[in-house]
Amino acid sequence: MNTLPRLLHRLRQHRQQGASAVEFALVAIVFFTLLLGIIEFGRVFYVWNSVQEVTRRAGREAVVRWVDQDATIKSLALFDGTALPAGAEVAAANINIEYLDVNGAVLTTLPSDPSANIAACLGNTPTCIASVRVSISGASYAPMMGLFTFLAIPIPASTVTMPAESMGYHL
Repeated sequence: MNTLPRLLHRLRQHRQQGASAVEFALVAIVFFTLLLGIIEFGRVFYVWNSVQEVTRRAGREAVVRWVDQDATIKSLALFDGTALPAGAEVAAANINIEYLDVNGAVLTTLPSDPSANIAACLGNTPTCIASVRVSISGASYAPMMGLFTFLAIPIPASTVTMPAESMGYHL
């Protein structure tokens, strides 16, 4: 008589083995998908906002350096790199620097050096660099994981125009 309850107890115990592993697997799938989704969305916002900062930094460097320092300007804008840290979608190739005259038109002929630019601006000639326009375009967000391919979206173009300052002129 006593063996039947023991047998039932063993059968129930035997059926329960591995149940916690299955439950963990089901919960882990949802948990890690949610966790990786949060990380991916955080990275989307990081890249999205960093484009504005990179454009601003490139504009700031462009108004205090001469036009032949294009690679240096782009590197400094990208935090001393060739691409945005943790955002390889934004690289030096995406940064466009244009030098503008007083009317805001892109200059086709640039002064030969910073002194010539100052002379051109004082003489009110058409080769005076009055402002610098920096833009980032052609960048698209690339998700880290194939699970979130719907996040492969174009990053909005960012443009900054700043008045020319020293343009690399040193006394």
